[in-house]
Amino acid sequence: MTGRGGGGTASRYATSLPARRGRTGRRVAGTAVAALAGAAALHAAPAVLALAAPRRRFAPTLAGTGRADHVALTFDDGPNPTSTPKMLQLLADRGVTATFFLVGANVARHPRLAAEIAAAGHELAVHGLHHKLLLRYSPRRVADHLARAHELVATAAGTPPRFFRPPYGVLSSAAWAAAHRLGMRTVLWTTWGRDWTAQATGSAVYRTVARDLRGGGTILLHDTASDTAAPESWRATLAAVPTILDLCQDAGWKVGPLHDHGLPDPR
Repeated sequence: MTGRGGGGTASRYATSLPARRGRTGRRVAGTAVAALAGAAALHAAPAVLALAAPRRRFAPTLAGTGRADHVALTFDDGPNPTSTPKMLQLLADRGVTATFFLVGANVARHPRLAAEIAAAGHELAVHGLHHKLLLRYSPRRVADHLARAHELVATAAGTPPRFFRPPYGVLSSAAWAAAHRLGMRTVLWTTWGRDWTAQATGSAVYRTVARDLRGGGTILLHDTASDTAAPESWRATLAAVPTILDLCQDAGWKVGPLHDHGLPDPR
């Protein structure tokens, strides 16, 4: 009787085992999916700060809000041997220096031009190794890319870069952490010119910048056209910069690079 009873219990247990395993497997799978979704959400969470309103409200330092009597002028996506020298000449003629967020691959192609930007008194910063959305990459790959871009920009500048801006302004937690480990503060912008579009003109870029420009603001422009920008769009930027500088002068704001903007030191 004990044997028959034990056998029956064992039989019932064996019969129910696949079902129990199935339920357990589904719970484990569900937990794993939730964990992966949570990790992905954590990875992507800072991306919402690419939107202007949340950035200015909740993360003013990330937006680049600095001294009230100063405006930081920044350029993305270079260096480019066709357009960047023209921007450098315009800035030299006006006696203004700026921060250039350089793409590491472009620095590798044009190291002498990158060094010339620094030699002219401008600040070099990191805009990624390639102009690609960083959310596409694993944290390890993001860290590797930023380390390589940091090395390239540091070599060109002769000093380690202090600032990082992710391509498209879309930040991930992995990118923020990697930049921080490299001693870089992540800075986006408070106003931009939408100067990469096919519709961009000098007057349109000026109006777009002026709409949100305040003392302490950081301006985002482009000294070249990236792969996703309209060809020759940098010409609209070149036409807009003198009027933007005039606006700042009339308002009593000194224009310069981020390192003069009064932001906390990242190190």
